[in-house]
Amino acid sequence: MAAGGVRTETFVLNVGPQHPATHGVLRVKLELDGETVVNAKCVIGYLHRGTEKTAENRNYYQILPYTDRLDYLSPINNNFAYVLAVEKLLGISKDIPERAEYLRVITAELSRIASHLVWFGTHVMDIGAWTPFLHAFKQRELIYDLLEEISGQRMNNSYLRIGGVAADAPDGWLNKVSDFLDQFERAFAEMDKLITKNPIFIQRTRDIGVLTKEDALSLGITGPMLRGSGIKRDIRKDEPYSVYDRFDFEIPIGERGDSYDRYLVRMEEVRQSVRIIRQALKDIPDGKILIDDYKIVPPPKSRTYGSIEELIHHFKLMSEGFKVPPGEAYAAVESPRGELGFYIVSDGSSRPWRLGIRTPSFVNLQSLEHLAPGHLVADVIVLIGTIDIVLGDVDR
Repeated sequence: MAAGGVRTETFVLNVGPQHPATHGVLRVKLELDGETVVNAKCVIGYLHRGTEKTAENRNYYQILPYTDRLDYLSPINNNFAYVLAVEKLLGISKDIPERAEYLRVITAELSRIASHLVWFGTHVMDIGAWTPFLHAFKQRELIYDLLEEISGQRMNNSYLRIGGVAADAPDGWLNKVSDFLDQFERAFAEMDKLITKNPIFIQRTRDIGVLTKEDALSLGITGPMLRGSGIKRDIRKDEPYSVYDRFDFEIPIGERGDSYDRYLVRMEEVRQSVRIIRQALKDIPDGKILIDDYKIVPPPKSRTYGSIEELIHHFKLMSEGFKVPPGEAYAAVESPRGELGFYIVSDGSSRPWRLGIRTPSFVNLQSLEHLAPGHLVADVIVLIGTIDIVLGDVDR
């Protein structure tokens, strides 16, 4: 193009895949006119591990740890979607013990808070604020302490099981969760005070990356991004799973659909997760944490060591897995990033004939190509943060 007799051209700038602001191994090819984005192209696949194909060569038990590695910031929600799909195929969805359902919700919401804390800390740090990152990661570590105590793993917690959960809450654990929430609410209020009304943060995010309702629906966006555009869609409310229909909580939505609205939505979601956990702690019943069908779940160790029948059940389960009736099922949960679903086709064997995963980060990421044109390079960093992707979730 010509400007004052001088001919200028656009040029291509690669951002990533080795760049901290891409939040993982994401490469974005930006076509620029000066510092203004003309076109953006996401290049993915650097973290691809073939999870779906791998699952076809593993039995249903062996697949569970692979789900943790998808959205590795919220592994328990990954477990949740997978076990719901398998339980639907087995026809045992209504047989899960109530105590196990409550423990699933408590740990899933703790996982959601931890994930949102990573988003908060890294998002504001991308924009230039360092102190809130330290506050957020301190609280995240406290959540990891709790999850490690109940699951035995600090990260990639394979806590849920087909038929229930891996272990009951240790003595005093529920009280520790309650104590954590008491101090967390104070700490989170401090984080909110540091950023939400900060004029620099508002200037960097207000009217940046406006996503209309129509465009959000057209792109298949889900989660906080969709709610930030003013659409009140949350699977926990609209298609309740587990015992979510027993809890009273609100679904926050935005008005403008910009990066600041998406920030406000996620901040309120953290408060609502605290609200859900407090109700679950108050109402959690005593009882079993696994179904009694020892052809699906291993018998208790105490019985395995004293009964040849139980020992055989355990050996067969661990070596061959259990057979699932022929059919197909889809189950989805509301992960911190949106609709996370597993579609499983069974041929009657102990391994899925086909397993497909609907990951929210993969679908939501395409909005970057839609939102970036017309913005500055610095705004692209804001946009990546406001989408809140996890590359394991994108590439799977």
